[in-house]
Amino acid sequence: MKLIVNGEAHEVAAATLAELLAALDYEGNWLATAVNSDVVHTAERAQFKLNDGDRIEILAPMQGG
Repeated sequence: MKLIVNGEAHEVAAATLAELLAALDYEGNWLATAVNSDVVHTAERAQFKLNDGDRIEILAPMQGG
């Protein structure tokens, strides 16, 4: 399936958002995720089905100041 993740095209076999995060080595409950501009909460990721062409944003907090 073809997805756009953080603005970059990816070809993945992941069926859910949780599988995608694992495949791309994103870990942790502090991540913020959105699919097609809709926020997907941590508890919903394992059941959230992805579709070909979805646009996913994955944000992680950064330290600094």
